[in-house]
Amino acid sequence: MIPSTIRRVSLAAAIIGTFALASCGGDDEGSSGGDCPTITEGKLTIATGNPAFSPWVENDAPESGEGFEAAVAYAVAGELGFENENVVWVRTTFDEAIQPGAKNFDFNLQQYSITPERSEIVSFSDPYYTTNQAIVALDGSPAAGATSVADLVDVKFGAQAGTTSLDFINNVIKPSNEAFVYDDNAGAKAALDAGQIDAIVVDLPTALYISAVEIEGSSVIGQFPADAGGSTDNFGLLFEKDNKLVGCVNKALAALKDSGSLAEITNKWLSENVGAPVISVG
Repeated sequence: MIPSTIRRVSLAAAIIGTFALASCGGDDEGSSGGDCPTITEGKLTIATGNPAFSPWVENDAPESGEGFEAAVAYAVAGELGFENENVVWVRTTFDEAIQPGAKNFDFNLQQYSITPERSEIVSFSDPYYTTNQAIVALDGSPAAGATSVADLVDVKFGAQAGTTSLDFINNVIKPSNEAFVYDDNAGAKAALDAGQIDAIVVDLPTALYISAVEIEGSSVIGQFPADAGGSTDNFGLLFEKDNKLVGCVNKALAALKDSGSLAEITNKWLSENVGAPVISVG
């Protein structure tokens, strides 16, 4: 089993005392107009999954600021000039947020990979995290011990609908069995735990958490190299198409990267990638 180094450390200190971006400050701060518009004057409305899972959001409580994406959200809010009490959380399913049309949030973060297809109907910020696809399997399953895609041809895979993980199964692994598709990762994990499928594909931090905390007797079989087609996921904040707030959020993310705050948040909440073996695709 791949060891987990997920650390549940409060990030209150990391998200206090941040400064508003110059382009979003002054009288326009948190307003429904100006250069950084929000859907509700004086508030920043942020969406996450229903439910939201560790290590992205701890205890399904994004308002706590605990978990990687919850902490990133509050850090971005601080850079935009919003106090924590002026952040409003709403919930969406993964799929509904990707659909075209008006949104009930300013931005949504639940591990949305930036893809050309999605970018035709929604807008994304610059990436706030980059990771690889990985496999979680029960010990002793047909996937155990796999070192290459060729070893996975007869494995029964599962993945969440509409994800790059499902695309990776179909387009890169190409197993002989059609992948089982679930409404969310909870369904995929339950099927794996029950032995209905052999393995699931998820991003590496999620894989490490599942194997260490959620499914006893499971292991991270490996991660795929960054140059494997579609293995690398760049996660971006998701917006209604052509939302003017994107530019402000990109400035906020740049400030968090330059100050080292984003790296600090990453180190606190996400497992190290070191130790997960690499599965070859050649």
